[in-house]
Amino acid sequence: MRTELQRPRGTQDILAPESWRIERLHRLAFDTARQFGFEPLETPAFEQSGVFLKVGESTDVVQHERYAFTDAGGVSLTLRPEGTAAVARAYVENGLYNAPQPVRLFYWAPMFRRERPQALRYRQHIQFGAEVFGSADPSADAEVMLLSTRVVSLAGLSDPVIRVNSLGCSQCRPAYRQALVAYYRDREHAICQDCRLRLEQNPLRLLDCKVDVEARAGAPDVAEYWCTACRAHLERLMELVRSADGVIQRDSHLVRGFDYYSRTVFEVGHPRLGEATALFGGGRYDGLVESLDGPSTPGVGFGMGVERLLSALNDGFGALSAAGCYVAHRPGYATEAFELADRLRRQGLVCYSDLMDRSLKAQIRDAGRRAVGVVIVGAETDAPGQVVVRNLVSGEQQALAGDATVIADWWHRKFGSGSAVVVG
Repeated sequence: MRTELQRPRGTQDILAPESWRIERLHRLAFDTARQFGFEPLETPAFEQSGVFLKVGESTDVVQHERYAFTDAGGVSLTLRPEGTAAVARAYVENGLYNAPQPVRLFYWAPMFRRERPQALRYRQHIQFGAEVFGSADPSADAEVMLLSTRVVSLAGLSDPVIRVNSLGCSQCRPAYRQALVAYYRDREHAICQDCRLRLEQNPLRLLDCKVDVEARAGAPDVAEYWCTACRAHLERLMELVRSADGVIQRDSHLVRGFDYYSRTVFEVGHPRLGEATALFGGGRYDGLVESLDGPSTPGVGFGMGVERLLSALNDGFGALSAAGCYVAHRPGYATEAFELADRLRRQGLVCYSDLMDRSLKAQIRDAGRRAVGVVIVGAETDAPGQVVVRNLVSGEQQALAGDATVIADWWHRKFGSGSAVVVG
């Protein structure tokens, strides 16, 4: 049915089974983050616009992808387009720099970007992210990488590959930036219009261009300009990841879209997807907290687009357990059936009951669409108070005492756990 009131362009309604897959990944990400010692954090869906201007005024997010508006009080607000700046603002505002350092935080939240709608680029999407504040040590970089790749592996993409680079620090990056600008100035007539703008506004993003590949291939390598500390940081980071059996390799052309990154930047992919496909990325942002009026605080983290990762997983990931139970009833036993269904849920079963006042035949037909077995209340049996349980797969049936514990025990033996969980 068509209606004038439709969802906004670039958004989606998430229905089962996809909603179950998202929930499964949510639980997996939450449990994995807790294993690494990270604490959950929620920030508002909108912030003062100044928070996100700190990601860099030359970035696409700030220039033309923000959903920004002025509220009735005249305050400029922006729907959250990315998680790191919002988490850093919360770190400062809540005085978490006074807590024992480092502070490990993670989030699962919707993001909003006014991008041109295309495959896997939604104007509202879900992001799982984790941030470590207070440690400049390469072990912090390694930890967020291992957390992110552990989630990917547990979800079914074993041996994900980390591509990493170092953009240098405030001591060594200026010389590299100067060399990069000089290289592209000599080729300005041959590069695309976007790169001509990047040359003036954010030269490092020249390496991110998918059009001027030939020019990028000959660009100077930032490794030739690293100071001793930046080189040692990256080498130690890669050593730590490999010591934990992570797959990591340097990509000399890797940069990230936000201006706040310093030293480490990384992306995670998988051989099955090809070298050109990145699932998500992150990096180090040692100056971000200070730019938000906090103390000088190093930080590192990642943001993972949930829809993009799910698209790379097997369709069976997160399928709902099929061990559902349906409580049907003969005429006159509707109340008893309703009460039994509730008692079975308390025993951990996924349990359906008739809500349409249908005939027993229609209820059993409905059960075949929703469950693997049916409990019939009011069936004729040899003893009062009994119910009939029927396996809808094999057709086997028998009479049992109408006690929820007895029925649940039979169910678990026949079908395994019927609790309300997702598997995958």
